[in-house]
Amino acid sequence: MKSSIEIKVRNYHLDQFGHVNNARYLEFLEEGRWTYSEENGLVEIYEKQKIGHVAVNININYRKGAVAGDILSIETDVNQKSQKSVTMHQKVFKKGIKTLIADAAVTNVFLDEKTGKVITTEELSCFWTDLSNVANTQ
Repeated sequence: MKSSIEIKVRNYHLDQFGHVNNARYLEFLEEGRWTYSEENGLVEIYEKQKIGHVAVNININYRKGAVAGDILSIETDVNQKSQKSVTMHQKVFKKGIKTLIADAAVTNVFLDEKTGKVITTEELSCFWTDLSNVANTQ
């Protein structure tokens, strides 16, 4: 299930050129992924079953600048899975005019915290019901 959050750009998010620093987008995107996990009931399951998740690859495209006072909407959804990873697609829009500011694909793996072994997406599908509707890649 897709989720969405809003973040107001503050002055401390800006770089010397007056727009949001590229590294701040990674924080905004992480906030979006946590919201997705909370809204889909995954955080409680991660904690109860001692499942860790690690971002192993992030590809981000910066499309337009954002400045102090802008309200950004971060949309997060799962769009790909393989046997051992899940890729979340995220879009950052400027609220009101729906201008695409950035988009990203973030690949995560999930680990059994007790053994350190990777949990397969088939195993994850037992409690992450939306995962069964996601297309498989290799």
